[in-house]
Amino acid sequence: MIEEGPAAIRQLHTVKSEADLVVVGGGLAGTCAAIAAAREGLRVVLVQDRPVLGGNSSSEVRLWILGATSHMGNNNRWAREGGIINEILEENLYRNRHGNPLILDSILLEKVVAEPKITLLLNTAVYEVEKCDPDTISGVIAFCSQNSTRYALRAPRFCDASGDGIVGFLAGAAFRMGAEPSNEFGEGFAPDESYGHLLGHSLYFYTKDVATPVRFIAPSWALKEVSSIARHRRFNTNMQGCNFWWLEYGGRLDTVHDTEAIKWELWKVVYGIWDHIKNSGEYPEAETMTLEWVGHIPGKRESRRFEGDYLLRQQDVVNQNRHDDTVAHGGWALDLHPADGVYSDQAPCTQWHSKGTYGIPWRCYYSRNLSNLFLAGRIISATHVAFGSTRVMATCAAGGQAVGIAAALCHERGVIPRDLGKGEALRALQRRLDRAGQFLPGVELGDSDDLAPKSVVTASSRLQLGEIPANSGWLQLDSAWAMLLPLSKGPCPVLRFEISSREPGTLRIELRRATRPGNFTPEECLETLEVPFPRGESQIVANFSSFIEREGYHFIQLNPHPSVRVRLSNERLTGVLAVSSAYHQAVATSNMQEPPAGSGIDSFEFLLPKRRPEGRNLALTIDPPLDVFSPAHVIRGPSRPTHTVNAWLADPTDPAPELTLTWPEPVRIGRVILEFDPDWDHPMESVLMTHPEEVVPFMVRDFDLVDDEGCARVKVRDHHSARWEQRFPERITTNRLSLRIRATHGAPAAIFRIRVFS
Repeated sequence: MIEEGPAAIRQLHTVKSEADLVVVGGGLAGTCAAIAAAREGLRVVLVQDRPVLGGNSSSEVRLWILGATSHMGNNNRWAREGGIINEILEENLYRNRHGNPLILDSILLEKVVAEPKITLLLNTAVYEVEKCDPDTISGVIAFCSQNSTRYALRAPRFCDASGDGIVGFLAGAAFRMGAEPSNEFGEGFAPDESYGHLLGHSLYFYTKDVATPVRFIAPSWALKEVSSIARHRRFNTNMQGCNFWWLEYGGRLDTVHDTEAIKWELWKVVYGIWDHIKNSGEYPEAETMTLEWVGHIPGKRESRRFEGDYLLRQQDVVNQNRHDDTVAHGGWALDLHPADGVYSDQAPCTQWHSKGTYGIPWRCYYSRNLSNLFLAGRIISATHVAFGSTRVMATCAAGGQAVGIAAALCHERGVIPRDLGKGEALRALQRRLDRAGQFLPGVELGDSDDLAPKSVVTASSRLQLGEIPANSGWLQLDSAWAMLLPLSKGPCPVLRFEISSREPGTLRIELRRATRPGNFTPEECLETLEVPFPRGESQIVANFSSFIEREGYHFIQLNPHPSVRVRLSNERLTGVLAVSSAYHQAVATSNMQEPPAGSGIDSFEFLLPKRRPEGRNLALTIDPPLDVFSPAHVIRGPSRPTHTVNAWLADPTDPAPELTLTWPEPVRIGRVILEFDPDWDHPMESVLMTHPEEVVPFMVRDFDLVDDEGCARVKVRDHHSARWEQRFPERITTNRLSLRIRATHGAPAAIFRIRVFS
């Protein structure tokens, strides 16, 4: 086809489109916002200026997805973000446990194109905004360089998840850039000028051993002297990708408009480092290695932050302040980096953790001065210090899900985002988020539409935890180790451990707990025992006199002893975990957090679990057995361990575990949601790191849903995700619904929640 017409009137090919919601930015926040909105029935256009989705998690940048779990390097137990981002991480684990970023690309694309109400525009950049009045956006204009097409996109609502906030910036939304002074919000951790006011960009590289000598000649622009950038970190040939997160630059520049200059400087650094590794003679093992991949775009950390009706601040993170309008949660450290990056004489980051997770209020997810602009991702309303925690991708994704569901509520009710901030509208938003798998710390919700709480729940069995059997090896008590157990009110049970010692002695055993229910930082020591033991193998008894006044998690801690070993168990149970003072060197320098005076940060001790397969429970007996795994948990929630386990566990000897909901009169059932145990404690890093299994062992694999006549209405096999939902086009009428568990992926059968809707 030959295009005709005078040159003077030629115009770009233009496609006009109308939707209920336009999401600009296809990182994890925008992707989750688009999916959430589409699943709620909205017509969505998702505009992404790159060829793939995922932003910093994509194969273009290759940063692992992380959030509140922080590589299991903090005291946030069972804290992984839920909902759509968990669904993505689980699918990535199932298909891609070795962490290939290209596979993650395909999963993200699959999730989006599976939603028929999403129109996806890749390689398409927004460059203009239209407004119908000073406070309201009516459209955006975008251009795709690949098909030379201009897109005119109109909608009643817009979500800016673009990272730099292109829509908000062009539309006149109030924003900030750079760190606030400490006196503006009373933030003791606010940096001074020497540390800098912005975090820089990073760019990664991968190498490969090809088993034959490979020569490398550096480009002329590569950095010639790299010793100045290795003062705080050492290179080694095993490092790949985001292990080089500290190759950072640009915090003293304009991190929006100077990005290309920042990228070139990072290219100089990367090629200079590889030249040093290959040609300095210090790394003879690199002779057969080649440079396999270098990023072409840097991963951005910080630029604009837009103002909502509330700016999250340091105190909200550290004090875990409760917000009535919590719609997402965070838990990454307050993590700030020196603005000079690799050229700084300071440590490449300063991280301070809170004692637990914190809620993020709805008021942070929309513009305070534009009536129809949602905010998602790293640009949400937060101070520079609080942004140091909220900026990580899994936390951003959880916020994106909140925005997507909120957009649907705004559409249904004909309201603006601010109108969802209180009263019944807020509760409706939180209920929908809760149903979709979002974790809302500190929010207690009833759901009058849920038929499950109106039933009587029974089970074929339930675990009475009297023993975690000694069926593994021995662990040297070089560090403190503790069993994290959900205890009931009443006398503390008697606990017995198997130990072995080269000589007789005395072992200190402590009963500890967190001051705040739902936290896992063991500030309070309720009782200490000095228990004698003989030489050789023996059983040691912890017989505490303390009365357990507050049900919930307690630490039974065996303190270090140079000659003592304790027996381990291969038994894994939902909501039961061994933790240790042996800290995670990737995210901490000791097992104590000791911030400087005046920083507004708490001092406390870390007790952390080990990853599977190394992470095992301590073998022990419990008398009387713990009776905390009642089937009644499944109609209450929350759908993860918090102050207690919150789950039904079948007895491991039960050959056919079954959970039954019985109503006094027949009910009509149109929708059922089941929530299983996806091991909320595991970070499930998306790339680079490998994982020991494709499905966590706590997951139910095969199950049937059976009515009162014994008819299996649904049979599910090879299940591998936290959440399962079934909609029945023709409602089932029954007075009994049974969940028959046929098989798990290894651990005893466990269910957190059953929801039933008409």
